[in-house]
Amino acid sequence: MNQPPFLQIRGLTKRFGGQEILRGVDLDVPRGRTTVIIGRSGGGKSVLLKHLIGLLRPDGGDILVEGRSIVGLSERQLAPIRRRVGILFQHGALFDSMTVEDNVAFPLRESGERDAGHIAARVAEVLEVVDLGGQQKKMPVALSGGMKKRVALARAVITRPQCILYDEPTSGLDPVVSDSINILINRLRERFAVTSLVVTHDMKSAFDIGDRIAYLKLGSSYFYGSDEDLQASADPDIQDFIAGRSRPLGGASLAADEGAGK
Repeated sequence: MNQPPFLQIRGLTKRFGGQEILRGVDLDVPRGRTTVIIGRSGGGKSVLLKHLIGLLRPDGGDILVEGRSIVGLSERQLAPIRRRVGILFQHGALFDSMTVEDNVAFPLRESGERDAGHIAARVAEVLEVVDLGGQQKKMPVALSGGMKKRVALARAVITRPQCILYDEPTSGLDPVVSDSINILINRLRERFAVTSLVVTHDMKSAFDIGDRIAYLKLGSSYFYGSDEDLQASADPDIQDFIAGRSRPLGGASLAADEGAGK
């Protein structure tokens, strides 16, 4: 029997002031697989991720984690959900005043772990997984952009979550380092059997890591399927996005098109 999706998003809406950001998003995130969300800047992708761990509250719709609605839960009720769902923020969000070891160990300590030996062993394990073994004492200022992303990845998996959310994991990285991050995302999924949801503009990444791809357009669900289905689509919007191709529009039309989903 097929297992139900780890995450289910139903009719999600969100407005900031007079601007409608999410306009009824529907999405299933299968357990143990990698789902990639693509779409133009301002289409609501990062806003959607923040709803999935309760950092933002929707105006309408529902979010189910393993069949349980998290909409309306208190911070205390959200705590066990957040232990099951890790997140890699776009810029890593490392603490500049902490060593690599302390950055990675932070979620463990926040969850109440106090055994120093156990913490050190877990940190060493996840740093080895992301190819940063022996780097515990370095400070973030001494790390390259790719190394910072890998430290953030190690921190995201230190509590062994069942699901990891990635917000633009290859943003700002060169193609070679981006490829290494994609390899790590696949490695983490296989080693820890995690469900992954990845927001990206990088189509190479989307095709390298995605089992399913969702395309958001102006805050709404527009496409959901395999990478083969995406590439075979005759829809001009999808083909333009894959190719990174813009179409000439009048100034007012272009401004309306880009601003509608911000």
